[in-house]
Amino acid sequence: MQAPTPDRKPARPTDDLSGWQPARRVIRKGSGGTSPQVEKALAEVRSKIHPRSVQGHYARIRVLMVFLTQLVFYGLPWLQWNGRQAVLFDLAARKFYLFGMVLWPQDVIYLAVLLVLSAFALFLFTAMAGRLFCGYACPQTVYTEIFMWIEAKVEGDRLARIRLDQQPWNARKLRLKATKHVLWVVVALWTGYTFIGYFAPIRELGTHLMAFNLGPWQWFWMLFYAFATWGNAGFMREAVCKYMCPYARFQSVMVDDDTFVVTYDHVRGEPRGGRSRKIDHKEAGMGDCVDCSLCVQVCPTGIDIRDGLQYMCIGCGACVDACDTVMDKMGYERGLIRYTSGNAITEGLTQNQVRKRVLRPRVLAYSALLLIIAVGFVFSLATRTTLRVDVIRDRGALGREVAGGLIENVYRLQIINSAETPVTVELKASGLPGLALQTADQGSARIELEGSSNRLVPIVLRAPAEGLQPGLHDIQFESLGERADGPVDTIIEQSSFYVPN
Repeated sequence: MQAPTPDRKPARPTDDLSGWQPARRVIRKGSGGTSPQVEKALAEVRSKIHPRSVQGHYARIRVLMVFLTQLVFYGLPWLQWNGRQAVLFDLAARKFYLFGMVLWPQDVIYLAVLLVLSAFALFLFTAMAGRLFCGYACPQTVYTEIFMWIEAKVEGDRLARIRLDQQPWNARKLRLKATKHVLWVVVALWTGYTFIGYFAPIRELGTHLMAFNLGPWQWFWMLFYAFATWGNAGFMREAVCKYMCPYARFQSVMVDDDTFVVTYDHVRGEPRGGRSRKIDHKEAGMGDCVDCSLCVQVCPTGIDIRDGLQYMCIGCGACVDACDTVMDKMGYERGLIRYTSGNAITEGLTQNQVRKRVLRPRVLAYSALLLIIAVGFVFSLATRTTLRVDVIRDRGALGREVAGGLIENVYRLQIINSAETPVTVELKASGLPGLALQTADQGSARIELEGSSNRLVPIVLRAPAEGLQPGLHDIQFESLGERADGPVDTIIEQSSFYVPN
């Protein structure tokens, strides 16, 4: 039995995310100019982490999130809507299909608003419960979970993988490593294929792929995305979260002492140490932590949560499940490591008291902004017209006098039909006496457009020169759309008519 260590200083959580600050460079004689802190950091970069598998509440949530996110990613391109792919970003045709909507480059504002919504949602979730996205929905976390599951099925549990990596190369090691990488590459290639399936019809893509008839850019992006998946999830893993992810660096400005994060209860757990189940550890002056290090072994980034909140922690809850398992075996109360706030530990708050502090000014501000933007976004989409007209003046010929004492101006009207049904558009112009409109190519003012299409229509406007003063005169174009099921909105666009001297 290991002797208790009551003189050990308790590990306390830090407000500034311990481990966040750069280590001070201390040059020691004989160290070759490298401090011990730097040497330790470099050793951690080079060392491979073999996370131990764990079962529990948060492990089940992670598995569920892996299933749901990949069901959406892999399944969405195969859905059909009105005889076409439901979600397709057709860059060649400059059309973006989202189920019943067809968006054009002019609708880029919706993408901007969607990015703003995502940013505010990230701020809100982080202020409330830390790095929830990182722990359960981030692609790096999800694909790392998939690749580690394959690795565990092929090579065995944590100890078996460690022994396999340490032993010299032989036929068995070569077979296991080759099998693992073949499965990884299959998953990575399927991921790359699905990725380009969002930008080209995925059903036709399969036929071209089988005939090795993909375009150069399709080959590039499929292989590049597959290589990135294989490299990031198979090799870099925690290095992406610890050294490459920018979100890990600025999360400290979004969390405070009332944020729900994975936290070690140092008040209850210290002083830690091994002991027998038969002794009363409270009488022996010991805390609940048995110093089993399982929380470190299951951590995908290899940190010790007992050292306090660190920027490398992705909030996955693996250490919570591992610690609860040990607490159950020892007959102690669960929750030595749990989702709670720093104030809950230092002030001895209950979980109900902690939850009441969640609705603080920062969270309320994020929630209000998110709600306002979301409502406006949905309202704008719901009331969005399916007919759009943009007026473009011909800068090469502002205005000229033609036979019959008429002044002529030339325009180009870009008419966009966002619906998937044909539309007939009747064009009119008003604002000047005797103003007449005709299309330059066919003369008729009625334009036929197919569903999900656009057309650039040259327009000629003529007005009697008599009585018109030189300069610009305000006019307006009216576009009256009509479909088989009835009329659609009338689009009115303002423009100007130029009268030369």
